Amino acid sequence: MHIFTRHSHHIIPSSYLHILRGPLILKRFIGIPPAFLLDDYTPRYYLLSSVDASKKRSLAYAHLHECNLCPRKCGVNRYETTGMCLIGAETAKVNVIAPHRGEEPCIQGFHGSGSVFFSGCNLRCVFCQNHDIAHQRKGFDLTPEELAEWYIKLQKAGNVHNINLVTPEHVVPQVVLSILAARDMGLRIPIIYNTSSFDSLDSLKLLDGLVDIYLPDFKVWRTETSKRLLKADNYTATAMESIKEMHRQVGDLSFTSDGIAKKGVLLRHLVMPGKEDEGREIMRWLAENVSRDLYVHIMEQYHPDAHVGKKRRVTRRARMGDGDAGEGVAKEQVRYAEINRAVRDDEISSVRDAAVKAGLWRFCEVNEQNSAFHL
Repeated sequence: MHIFTRHSHHIIPSSYLHILRGPLILKRFIGIPPAFLLDDYTPRYYLLSSVDASKKRSLAYAHLHECNLCPRKCGVNRYETTGMCLIGAETAKVNVIAPHRGEEPCIQGFHGSGSVFFSGCNLRCVFCQNHDIAHQRKGFDLTPEELAEWYIKLQKAGNVHNINLVTPEHVVPQVVLSILAARDMGLRIPIIYNTSSFDSLDSLKLLDGLVDIYLPDFKVWRTETSKRLLKADNYTATAMESIKEMHRQVGDLSFTSDGIAKKGVLLRHLVMPGKEDEGREIMRWLAENVSRDLYVHIMEQYHPDAHVGKKRRVTRRARMGDGDAGEGVAKEQVRYAEINRAVRDDEISSVRDAAVKAGLWRFCEVNEQNSAFHL
């Protein structure tokens, strides 16, 4: 395409206009509170000294030799065997690497979030919506250097706003090594750590200085719920400790003037059927113990998945009816029947109301009609 300039008879290609007018910078001025508005942003990994980077590399290898990366604390040498996550030391198993437009508007932005979906998980959530990735460990193996090359491809070819590491709790050493390698290759966009919050403090301290945005879930509140639905005894206490440490490192979520998040914590809570009382407790705890300025996404997209609603055959002895006493009678039962339904609007509203009452006020409001950002 060519256009005529106003003060010249010469025809100038439109691709050269930025030389005359300067680069096009999108400014949206959408009412971001000044306390959370950044003029510019440099990723934290650029601020690490070479000495600190070397220390992190050494610590990453040490963790793999005696793994204590999550509260399972398997203690195995992952160069020789695997623990609960079933992932070794030299590579990370990855299912999908691609620009992703299914995240919060301030994360996916205009061009998408550069998402890396890791296979495997240190939880066993019975309702997991990525169960084919997390539970079945489908994917391909990449070394930290190969991961770093993919980050660069996402940055260059995808023009993504960030690198979004999804379910990385069990591969933190590989992640640390990949970020440091990518820095040397020219990575210059923020790193997101997208986690279930079932992290150890040792793991989070290893990530300090490398992660710009923490994107933690706070799933459930009661111990009996975490035992039944997450298959973890100490989830709630661990999530509390982990989220406080994440907030200590990066603070409340902040944006540049284009509405893109660059630094801070974005807390997610998936409202589950019949568990709204736990959601209310979580909101109260966050306001009182983390920050009333915490950016919160109260999520409503729960649906039965993975093991929920699956039928199983249970055999019992016939005591009455036409069957013989010695015969087994098959009876179908539905697994996890208490969460085998969609979440109701009143359950979602109940959690939201509790959050507001507790003093939280920064909520992610996803507009389904267009791609506008709501801050």
